[in-house]
Amino acid sequence: MEKKKSNFSGGLGFVMAAAGSAVGVGNLWRFPYLVAKDGGGLFLIIYLALVVTFGFTLLASDIAIGRKTKQSSIKAYGTMKKGWGFLGILTFLVPVIIMTYYAVIGGWITRYAVVYFTGESKAAAQDDFFTGFITSPVMPVVFGLLFMAVTAVIVYCGVESGIERVSKALMPFLLLLIVAIAIFSLTLEHKAEDGTVRTGIQGLMVYLKPDVSGLTVSGFMSVLLDAMSQLFFSLSVSMGIMITYGSYVKPEVDLNRSINFIEIFDTLVAFLAGMMIIPAVYVFSGVEGMGAGPGLMFVSLPKVFARMGVAGTFVGAAFFIMAIFATLTSCISVLETIVANCMEIFHAGRKKVTLVLTVIYLAASAIIALGYSLFYVEVPLPNGSVGQLLDIMDYISNSFMMPFIAMLSTILIGWVVGPKWIIDEMERNGEHFGRKKVYIVMIKFIAPIMMFVLFLQSTGLLTKLFG
Repeated sequence: MEKKKSNFSGGLGFVMAAAGSAVGVGNLWRFPYLVAKDGGGLFLIIYLALVVTFGFTLLASDIAIGRKTKQSSIKAYGTMKKGWGFLGILTFLVPVIIMTYYAVIGGWITRYAVVYFTGESKAAAQDDFFTGFITSPVMPVVFGLLFMAVTAVIVYCGVESGIERVSKALMPFLLLLIVAIAIFSLTLEHKAEDGTVRTGIQGLMVYLKPDVSGLTVSGFMSVLLDAMSQLFFSLSVSMGIMITYGSYVKPEVDLNRSINFIEIFDTLVAFLAGMMIIPAVYVFSGVEGMGAGPGLMFVSLPKVFARMGVAGTFVGAAFFIMAIFATLTSCISVLETIVANCMEIFHAGRKKVTLVLTVIYLAASAIIALGYSLFYVEVPLPNGSVGQLLDIMDYISNSFMMPFIAMLSTILIGWVVGPKWIIDEMERNGEHFGRKKVYIVMIKFIAPIMMFVLFLQSTGLLTKLFG
């Protein structure tokens, strides 16, 4: 089968591709927003603790399953244990749904990059710019289709020639851009209308200092669940991506080392994104400006860039180029997972499968992009929000399916096949599995409970049960 000829050239290629998948839009806007909302340093401490326990457990499981079975997610679980093939089908459906809207978001970011490169940065800072753009029946479709086409071309070229080559080129550049903008944010200074002067260093302190004022048990649980869900989505676990990438890893690669690098890279990018965004927003908008939530990237940040003067145009252009890179590497991993699974299902070659899926997802991207204009709907979701087409797809894949899949996979590994099944793969070449005891405790006891609670919270059932 063609897929079996595909491999990453080595550990570095795998780490760069996997880190590229993990580092996405969620690191750039969701992480800083949650830090601002959930007590600054308090969220950071909880998040870091979860990275080395909960995140590591799910990441190691997915990658080890992929390499040991040499299968993509749709067949990997059935190979692990007869009768568990249904979990592979559920996992396969997650990227299938995510792919309908990921290129649309990539198109939005691309539009903003074009705005800054064509000198229209003042327009982007207007209150109605983002709404005006996404409700247009033409522009969002054009940019979404463009982003989808670029993603498809890279996946069409294969694992080593396409995905690995692009990831190796983009990830170091992405990191350099984030570091440069983060340092610039710390040098900012602004005098407010009331005469008070706010600096980037003060904003950094707001970011780093744990705020436990008024913290209750309920409040702590809310922060814990936010950190857990962020980590869950950030590392690309329980959606088949890391299983697929794991199936491309050569036997001699040290998985322990590779997983450590992926964890470090993903967490570093998220941390630097907060250091880049929170001080800048604080300087120009104060503490109140950090509560923008999902509108942070497309509404609040352009306003911040506008207040920077001439420098803002260049910083804004650099930021959105960086965001394009982060979104593109994630989008590639989602499409690659679908392609790999379809190659196994239909016993077809990469090029043919990629072409067929490209046509399907070009159409799907156009429909989702029109979800704010031609196909506008307002659907109440179980978590209490009201969603359009994109929100509905995001809710089904991220809030409903992913926690459910993670819960079932931890039960499968922890109680059905046993943790040793994964541990043997982590120690395949005699490597030392440093967090073996942590892994066993997490996969058997803590992770299944945490995923069950996250599932209840994401679906709104937790609120209904406990008010």
